[in-house]
Amino acid sequence: MTEQANVNGTAESGRVALVTGGNRGIGRAIAEDLIAAGYRVAVTSRSGEGGPEGALTVAADVTDAASIDAAFSQIEAELGTVEVVVANAGVTKDTLLLRMSEEDFTDVIDTNLTGAFRVIKRASKGMLKARFGRVVLISSVVGLYGSPGQINYSSSKAGLVGMARSLTRELGGRGITANVVAPGFIETEMTAVLPEATQKQYLETIPAGRFGRVDEIAKTVRWLASDDAAYVSGAVIPVDGGLGMGH
Repeated sequence: MTEQANVNGTAESGRVALVTGGNRGIGRAIAEDLIAAGYRVAVTSRSGEGGPEGALTVAADVTDAASIDAAFSQIEAELGTVEVVVANAGVTKDTLLLRMSEEDFTDVIDTNLTGAFRVIKRASKGMLKARFGRVVLISSVVGLYGSPGQINYSSSKAGLVGMARSLTRELGGRGITANVVAPGFIETEMTAVLPEATQKQYLETIPAGRFGRVDEIAKTVRWLASDDAAYVSGAVIPVDGGLGMGH
């Protein structure tokens, strides 16, 4: 594969990157940006379909370790060892605490937090052998800032911070970095369907006065995956227009 310039103008060497939940929204934008930068990209979706052009799309359910192992085996056979992992797959089951069932809580934790653990654990085998790896966990501003009706989701996203920092202390000496990107309100299908009054209410809380774009998340992830960020690990980078600053 021909090397292409990354976000800072240096060349990447066709490294293999995996984006979970890369078939839509932020995950898809991240995958497309990595493809444009010269990475060999695989994405997971539950159906094994719907990934962006130029990506290897594999079926995987992050709540099933056997499914993840099979996906990695396919990626390794077709592309090589996964060197960059972007743990993006996630779900929401929003409701107020007194209405939230235990299943609502555990399902979100199992996908968003334990799912990331399963993916990273499987990826770490190849990274340790290669003595190189980039782990990027897609969290959320609500993981730091909090949000009513999202105790399950915010807990899962806050947990990713501890995961990245523990990974850094455990594997940092092996050339492996682990960082967190915490998006704020981003223009996606989910925000597009919000009532106009709700969108206005959200916008009033964002110092930048606008929703973010998926490409702004993607470019941040691409930088963290690059050699330019080799000495950045255990960091939480908010991409939220200032919404959660100080948290």
